[in-house]
Amino acid sequence: MNFTIITGLSGAGRSTALKALEDLGFFCSDNIPPALIPSFAKYCMQITSPPKNVAVVTDMRTGDMFDSIYDSIEQLKKMDNLNLSILFLDASDSAIVSRFKQTRRVHPVSGSGNILTGISVERDKMQKLKEISDFVIDTSTYNVRTLISTLEGKFESMGPRTFFISIITFGYKRGIPMDADLVFDMRFLPNPFYIEELRRETGLSKAVSDYVLSFDEAQYFLEHTTELVDYLVPRYAAQDKKQLVIGIGCTGGMHRSVAGGEALYARLTQKGHNVTIEHRDLNLEKDSVHERFPR
Repeated sequence: MNFTIITGLSGAGRSTALKALEDLGFFCSDNIPPALIPSFAKYCMQITSPPKNVAVVTDMRTGDMFDSIYDSIEQLKKMDNLNLSILFLDASDSAIVSRFKQTRRVHPVSGSGNILTGISVERDKMQKLKEISDFVIDTSTYNVRTLISTLEGKFESMGPRTFFISIITFGYKRGIPMDADLVFDMRFLPNPFYIEELRRETGLSKAVSDYVLSFDEAQYFLEHTTELVDYLVPRYAAQDKKQLVIGIGCTGGMHRSVAGGEALYARLTQKGHNVTIEHRDLNLEKDSVHERFPR
């Protein structure tokens, strides 16, 4: 049985994640006290028709009971025929504050106090859990549909030995993805932005892709990065890690990183890896460029 613990910061998307997995056929339960999770898992495995995939949400809403989460995780790891994974949802302080203001909900940790204080307490309390999680997703720039699509890519074909590679292209002007394990900087290549006929195009276009990948340095980078990732994946998997998040950046996240990310995605997919790709800043940068440089 695949057993997924969904946790993370309040306002980062836990409820949306649970609904997404439920739509994928997971048997789901919300807000379970950590100490009860092993008993719940045993019950699920002992019923006449046990579910193949189970997901539970546990978080700081359980108060002091949350401290037992680590003992529960150790118990789950020792269970036969149970494949445990932990999904941690994170987001920037500003994104979480904005979401709570939009919904007019009270932060469960801060109560009637300052939201930022509650976020700070929650981050500190959950840092260790984040560090041991198999999947960490930063939802700062996500809408509901983006989060659902991301989870579908990770969990739709979930099996006991599945390892996921997530490529996120980005622009350094908007910051490095919080959940990236490896970050590669493609600003060593000439910028198509300074070529007038390519400026308004993106790295998804053939013209920009052909230009970016025409340089020997680009091919060298792709060849050796593919070789590095191919080398690392089985070694990460041997340490019970289930996901590798690769950030590929350029100045704005519209040209070089997108073209390079797509090329790396193709190479890794060809090698049989389970890969997803997200162009985090592409649309934002494209809108900005088109506004500044109209036809």
